[in-house]
Amino acid sequence: MYARRLLLVLSAAALFAQPARHPFKVDDLARIRTVGDPQCSPDGQWVAYTVGTTDAKEDKHDTDVWMVSYDGQRDIRVTSSPENESAPRWSPDGKYLAFTSSRPGKAKGNQVWLLDRSGGEAQQLTDFKGRLQSYEWSPDSKRLAVVIGDPDPEADAADSGAAAGAAAGGGRGKAPKPIVIDRYHFKQDGAGYLTGDRHSYVYLYDIAAKKLDRLTTNPKYDESSPVWSPDGARIAFMSNHATDPDRDPESQLYVAEARAGVAEKQLSPLEMRAGRARPDWSPDGKWIAFLVGEADKKYSAYGMERLAVVAADGSSAPTLVKAVVDLDRGVSAPRFTADGASISFLVADDQSVYPARVRLSGGAAERLMQPPAVVSNPSVSKGCSVLLGGGDNKPQEIFAWEKGVLRQITHQNDALMAELEIPPTEEVSFQSKDGTEVHGLLTKPVGYTAGAKAPLLLRIHGGPNGQDAHSFSTEKQILAANGYAILAVNYRGSSGRGQKFSRAIAADWGHFEVEDLEAGVNHVIKLGVADADRLGVGGWSYGAILTDYMIATDTRFKAATSGAGTAFTIAFYGTDQYITQYDYEIGPPWKAFDTYVKISYPFLHADRIKTPTLFLGGERDFNVPVQGGQQMYEALKSLGIDTQLIIYPNETHGIQRPSYQRDRLERYVAWYDKYLKKTPAPSTAAGGERK
Repeated sequence: MYARRLLLVLSAAALFAQPARHPFKVDDLARIRTVGDPQCSPDGQWVAYTVGTTDAKEDKHDTDVWMVSYDGQRDIRVTSSPENESAPRWSPDGKYLAFTSSRPGKAKGNQVWLLDRSGGEAQQLTDFKGRLQSYEWSPDSKRLAVVIGDPDPEADAADSGAAAGAAAGGGRGKAPKPIVIDRYHFKQDGAGYLTGDRHSYVYLYDIAAKKLDRLTTNPKYDESSPVWSPDGARIAFMSNHATDPDRDPESQLYVAEARAGVAEKQLSPLEMRAGRARPDWSPDGKWIAFLVGEADKKYSAYGMERLAVVAADGSSAPTLVKAVVDLDRGVSAPRFTADGASISFLVADDQSVYPARVRLSGGAAERLMQPPAVVSNPSVSKGCSVLLGGGDNKPQEIFAWEKGVLRQITHQNDALMAELEIPPTEEVSFQSKDGTEVHGLLTKPVGYTAGAKAPLLLRIHGGPNGQDAHSFSTEKQILAANGYAILAVNYRGSSGRGQKFSRAIAADWGHFEVEDLEAGVNHVIKLGVADADRLGVGGWSYGAILTDYMIATDTRFKAATSGAGTAFTIAFYGTDQYITQYDYEIGPPWKAFDTYVKISYPFLHADRIKTPTLFLGGERDFNVPVQGGQQMYEALKSLGIDTQLIIYPNETHGIQRPSYQRDRLERYVAWYDKYLKKTPAPSTAAGGERK
């Protein structure tokens, strides 16, 4: 009897014992699952979505399609090929689940594949030539509206020539043709050099006949974001018909009959400067909601998108929704409600992103969720309402959204998070040098004891038109796991605080941002959390640009990491992808030379810098070319300041290869440990954007 009782006691202890949690380690990076793109099924019973995983052995990422029941009871992996599958979309009749993939098939490149819900393997539906960019089912499930970019005949010829040369023993094969540049905006990160007369157009694809026809006939304008009218008779889309779209890159809203070779009708004027975001039809097909960007080209980099509505037949001019303008916040993802009486949308507001609604009959915008919250990708269909959500201590998952209450229905990361010790993040508020109120987020180190002073890392977000919000950050977790407090500041130029706050830094980079960032550091020192003798700073893209400004201004920082930044601004006119911003915001160098000199002070006055700095960048970055880091590296090297330059081969602006992502974090921690820890020890994890 005693033995039996002892066994019961031990069994109960084992049942309720919780394993010890550990801080986030670099090895945990590959275990994070990225949940995205939720799509409610037409019957409202299922949600299709994507899950991104990391294969550390193969050094690659993979994305598969899953689907979860709306009640959260069943979660099924739908695809499992080694190629990526993405963009799951239900046919409106509920018979099929489509997705895109470049898995081997009867045609190269990304194609649409179909899964019959009655069973069977996925079948390749399309064999398009060119670059498939998006697709959308017609309401009767018989056609697709697809956006396809023109193929590059020179690339195909170069591939075939190289293959033929190799087969004939010709060594390197046929030489590629010279790159001929004749455009004002001639390069783009991820796309490379923009040459020739290739464009992206809306096509109609008849599923039964397997026939592809172009919707419109204009030969020279890019088209995007097609959306079918509720009756399937028309298609709304975005296009830019400016005389020179490169110099005026915003779009306008168009509508066309849903048949081949028609003439489109422009619904929004050129001066309204709409973006390329997806428009939305009212349920009765009489109205279209769409987003409008910044009207003044000088401030285009700091614009907040606003909501506009227009009659679908073009009988009246589009109007901005006053209640949304009055919010003085950027909005996204507009959708008419099922009754057509209101429009819902997402609001980026002071470290949160939450849903709101406005009635077309008038009245103020209604907040539908209380901050702090960060949600995205809403999808609604017949009793199903879902969105992505997460938080400071939780990677994003899919949540049902019912009467303002969130109910988690996917649990892709729950097992991992149950193992981890996640430090708290709190909001901080302080005044900048001129009295402006600035907000930020402070994460204390794992195991922090109240009253202790920790080494502080100021980690600066990119953009600058973005914001640090209440969302999960693996970088922040690894740094906190290694004993650092992390401060993220939404400096002037950031989004979420209104138009005046964002515009404050236009053509005056490195001024108010630096004052705001310094005020944040001083505030955390006064709180007693930060050790004033152990301060570090770093960021990526515009965060790196501000890092260079900070170390050229404040010698208190004992270590810095600067990834994909610039410090000699005039040297980048014409060498990166921001030519329109240079010309409209600052002016060309021959008209605004003094301004370029003023905002280039980290390079031109590099002799002020005393901070050991690690510079990093992608070899093929067209967004912020790696030359920016090279210039600063050479400047500090010549001055005898400890520095190092890391270049990731074949990478663009966002470092994608898993081993490089890990390497970057390990180098962050090692660099900070070297200068900020009184007794450097082996780290548990050896540890952006641009204007």
